[in-house]
Amino acid sequence: MTQQHINEFRVQDMIECIARFTSTPGKGTTRLTYSAEHRDVRDYLLGKMKEAGLQTREDAVGNLFGRIEGKNPALPPVLVGSHFDSVPNGGNFDGPAGVIAGLETAFVFQELGLKPERSVEIIAMIEEEGGRFGSGLLGSRLLTGQVKQQELYELKDQNGISVAQAMSEFGLDPSRSDEVALSAGSLHAFLELHIEQGPVLEQNQEDIGIVTEVVSLSQIEVTVIGAAGHAGTTPMNARKDAMVGAAAVIARIPDIVIEVDKAAVGTVGRIVAQPGGANVIPNSVSFSVDIRSPQAENVAEIKGKLRTELKQLLDDGLTFEINEKITIPSTPMAKEIQEQFAKDADASGIKRRWMPSGAGHDAMILSKITQTGLIFVPSRDGISHAPEEWTDYDKLAKGIEVIFRTAKALSE
Repeated sequence: MTQQHINEFRVQDMIECIARFTSTPGKGTTRLTYSAEHRDVRDYLLGKMKEAGLQTREDAVGNLFGRIEGKNPALPPVLVGSHFDSVPNGGNFDGPAGVIAGLETAFVFQELGLKPERSVEIIAMIEEEGGRFGSGLLGSRLLTGQVKQQELYELKDQNGISVAQAMSEFGLDPSRSDEVALSAGSLHAFLELHIEQGPVLEQNQEDIGIVTEVVSLSQIEVTVIGAAGHAGTTPMNARKDAMVGAAAVIARIPDIVIEVDKAAVGTVGRIVAQPGGANVIPNSVSFSVDIRSPQAENVAEIKGKLRTELKQLLDDGLTFEINEKITIPSTPMAKEIQEQFAKDADASGIKRRWMPSGAGHDAMILSKITQTGLIFVPSRDGISHAPEEWTDYDKLAKGIEVIFRTAKALSE
């Protein structure tokens, strides 16, 4: 095995430091965008970037950048990183592992005295999970000009606070959000490390997965509309209960998905009933539906069958609305970067496999404007989005070794 450059103890320290910034200590990581925890981790990350000798900046929406100036700063830079928000009560590795891959890469460049031909930039992105505002991959979609400014006023959290309002309260100016968009060709490449969030690498005793493509995904919000009434005085046969209708549709989703595509998955992860009183029949129930498949046409077919299922509610006096939040076709990762990952893994004695990603990641969004590469490191028992989420630090260090080597190769 050739020389390994990654400081595993420094990586562990950074993971553990970031894990402290949670609103639910002892119950997993909850670090929502534009929260107090966001502010704390922002300050920590900017401090670590400066410690690694980087030129730092925060863009108009809160994405963080640190720059290793190249010999030819006019060349488009290599970008390395991931996101730093979390789902509610999530784990310590989802997102931060990739941010720290970028930071550790910068530390190694600093320690080896490397001066790349083109600049290398480290990025920590906001709101990938959609944990606060229900719209995933927001930071990278803003970077690629896929979010209209008006959407920042329309997207709201469960307390009715819009993205724009939260930005203002955080000290950012939502009217400047368009400034963050990067043009095609402004980046040479984007590299992302992420935990697998599945069991394949661990079961096969492999160190990294080189992602070939990210599967097609769609996130929609369904609202079933009925009529409110008193829970004690409204007879069962006189009700227009939105919850009963929503429950019937939700119960059908697993069968619909399997009927269309056995490789597809469908998930209802959030339900909100209005007006929300224990003794009030709900007059509206909104629920999220997340659909993923290697085939974009199967995602569309599943949504079509879901709409057919919803139309049956009309017979019970209910109505419905569907709000398309995000739809992304399957996205291939750059072949050149896949091959460079493989070359660098082999040179380091790191066991690898080719694999698709069933989860959406910032790399697939940034592929709109540059070549992108994504690697996975093993997740213990395949667990993610939970406090039990874990990746062994020696495995994480091996993944970062590949990221460092590829960033070095692409910036020479």
